[in-house]
Parts: sequence; structure tokens; C-alpha cells
Amino acid sequence: MKTLYLDCFAGLAGDMLIGALFELAPDLERFRAELAKMTSLGPEDYELSVSKETRGGISGTNFTVHTHEHHPHRGLHDLERIVRESGLSDRVKREAIRAFALLADAEARVHGTTPDKIHFHEVGAIDSIIDIVGAFVFMELLGWPRVLSSPLNVGSGTVNCAHGLLPVPAPATELLLRGLPICSMGTPMERTTPTGALLARTLVDAFCPLPAGKIVASGYGLGDRDSEDIPNVLRVLLMDAGSGDGLRQEQVTLLECNIDDMNPQDFEPVCERLFGIGALDVWLEPIYMKKGRPAVRFCCLFVPEKQEAAAELILKETTTQGVRRLTMDRTCLERRMESVETPLGSLRVKTALWEDRPLRRTPEYEDLKRAARERGLSMAEVRRIATEALSKV
Repeated sequence: MKTLYLDCFAGLAGDMLIGALFELAPDLERFRAELAKMTSLGPEDYELSVSKETRGGISGTNFTVHTHEHHPHRGLHDLERIVRESGLSDRVKREAIRAFALLADAEARVHGTTPDKIHFHEVGAIDSIIDIVGAFVFMELLGWPRVLSSPLNVGSGTVNCAHGLLPVPAPATELLLRGLPICSMGTPMERTTPTGALLARTLVDAFCPLPAGKIVASGYGLGDRDSEDIPNVLRVLLMDAGSGDGLRQEQVTLLECNIDDMNPQDFEPVCERLFGIGALDVWLEPIYMKKGRPAVRFCCLFVPEKQEAAAELILKETTTQGVRRLTMDRTCLERRMESVETPLGSLRVKTALWEDRPLRRTPEYEDLKRAARERGLSMAEVRRIATEALSKV
């Protein structure tokens, strides 16, 4: 399986990530063409440049956005409009809008207001918009690989920002980093920026040591500042982490609890929130407890790195007094998500692979439901049309 591993020993910032990804997919003109689909931002607003430089003796790519605006403090709706009105792919739009919404929520919590009233400062600038949207553009250019990461070096000390001198990590950055593994090393400075924290939150599937696999290529992205002890460099490794037969070995953590005193209607929002923080699966099992009481075994699967956040949410949002955890190995097929054009329009399709060849394809249920609603067709008819179209791919 194609995997990107972010080695964040010196932290993570948007420009560093773009620089590293550019070394893995060095097609600046295609990247420019994709960004140009955001027609609300014209060529008169910014210029892109990439240059080979060194940090601490390590050669890499420095990515810079030269802006020509004294940018307004854009709000969430402004950023969403820029993306929605663009010609970017549906998935890039979805991921970028989700990222901006997460950022707005973090900023709103810091300032004690609501996301719709937030006006971004640094992240509202064109260079940060390019960094965020550009990261998802590169994910698409690379075929939406799985993304893994080391713990994030956040740095230490203080940082100057629009609200004055703040501790590292800054408040909004700290909120975005909650539940993610971090560390602090090196000369005091901000090493993981708000944009970097946001991209870690939205791009990374799991935080772990370097996984087993074959290194195919590497990219080095450079930050603007440097320090004597730790080169300001982000290394991104492109890896083939597959076993060669279409199987992937990984670890997951099962969290479960028995509940006999909760309103059944209250389970749905808890399930939604668990999926929102990265649950691989959530399900309920009917059981009988002492004295013949009907009850529910509430279960969910997470990557081990996210189990603490999951346990905290379950304890806060349900009536249980405790949560059991069991980390186990699992074997699963390699899989990828792709968009396929059909008579029903573009459908997201989950493709299971065996020896790098499609084994079976399954259209996303939500896309089928949307197509049925929009066309006034039954789910059975929509599924038949989709299956017939997929058989010709």
C-alpha cells in the first residue's frame, strides 16, 4: 500500500510539507494549474516559487508563496466560498472545507465565540490558504496515499502573532494538537505552526514509529528559519508498506462498555462524534445483564493512538462508569477510495486490492442515497446502475 510517512523531528508547517511533497511529485505547472481553479484568487494575488536550499547541511526544497495583498481578515464563510466556487475535485473541496471548519472551531473556543464569527489572521492569508488546499491537491496527485506520522515536535518558548506574544504552542495550535502525540526538542522556537497542526489533524491516519516496508522515495521540505541544533527540515518518505499479496497487518484498539440505563435515542449522536474523531467502526450489540435486564454492549474500533480521546468521549457522553480496552492485530485487504464517473454522476468507490489489482469495488452508500433522491429512483435501481457501470471500469 502506498504510504507517506511524515518525519516531524523538527516540527511541521504548511510550507515545509508542500516543499517535501513537491520533491515527491515535482510538477510545478500542474500544481499551479490545480490552484488556479480557485478563481477567487487570481494570478495577480500571488506567485509560487520553489528553490533548492540547505538547512543544517541538508538539501531540500523551500516553497514560498509571494502575496500581493494586504489581506482582509477572512471568515470561515469566505474560505468556504473560495473553495466551493473553485474547479477543484470534490474530494479536495470536502477535505479543505473540513480543515477550515476545524480551524474555525478551535479559534472560536479560544476566543469564546462561535465559528461563524471568527475572522482568521495568519491562516486567512493567501499563503496559508495555498498551503492547506495545496496539501490536499498533492494528496490527489499522489493518489490519496495512507499518511502516517511521527510525534510532532512543537518547539518551546514564545511566538509573535496577531494577538501579541504567546506561549508555544499557541492556544489555537494547542487545541488542534489535543489527542495527538507531541514532543518538544531543540532551540526554543515555534516548530509546529497552526497550519501544520491543522494538516496533521486532517491528513494523518495514524501516529507511529517508522512502519515496516520499502522506501520508494523521499522528499525534504525546508522551513524559513533554522537553528543550530536541529535542521528546520521535514522529511516525508514515500513507502510501499504492503506485503505484496494485498494484505495489510496493523493494530487496532477495541473499546467497549455495557450500558443498561441510557435512552436509546442518545446513542446516535455519540456514534457520530466517535466517527468524527476517527473511529474505524462503531456498533451496538444487544445483551442481557444481571437480573435479566436488556442492555447494550457499546463497541468501537480506533487506531491505538486515538484510544485516549475515544475513551474520554465515551465516558463523557454515555452513562457508563468505565471503558474496557483491548489492542489486537488485524489483517485486512489493501484498499483505496476513488471517484468513478457513472450515469448517476461521480460516485465515490471503495476498491479492495489483491496483489495491486482490484478484487472488488463497492460504491459509497451515501453517494447512492444522494443519487436515488436526486433522480427519484429506488435504491435497488441506483445500485444496479452503479454496479453495471463499475463492471465496465
